[in-house]
Amino acid sequence: MLKFLSKVKIEFNALDPRIASCMEFLAQCNAPKAKESNPSCQVQVKRRTDDHPPQITVTFVNGVEQSYDATSTPAQNIRTMILEKGQYLETEQMFREAGEKWPVIIPDDELKQPFLGIKPKKAEEKQ
Repeated sequence: MLKFLSKVKIEFNALDPRIASCMEFLAQCNAPKAKESNPSCQVQVKRRTDDHPPQITVTFVNGVEQSYDATSTPAQNIRTMILEKGQYLETEQMFREAGEKWPVIIPDDELKQPFLGIKPKKAEEKQ
């Protein structure tokens, strides 16, 4: 997960009962596998004393910043969203390095064409 990020900022009030997601996400960031995937990713923890809701803000390697409300979003969902965005960034980079335009636009008529590499199963094979 950290391989797609340059910075993680986790903000919470330690007395707030809604910090479970922040603590779980922090544990995921501090896991050895996560740290090995990107040792240069900065993980910052900001302990607040006000009633600001728990929040996780990540900065992707391309500079895009995204904030998540950690009061209503489980840590696993935040992790999944980061991985999906990271895979999108990897794909974008791969196309750009190959000299292709991004985003790739596939005409509707091509999307509706059957894929000839897959043979439909016969009725007796489906059972």
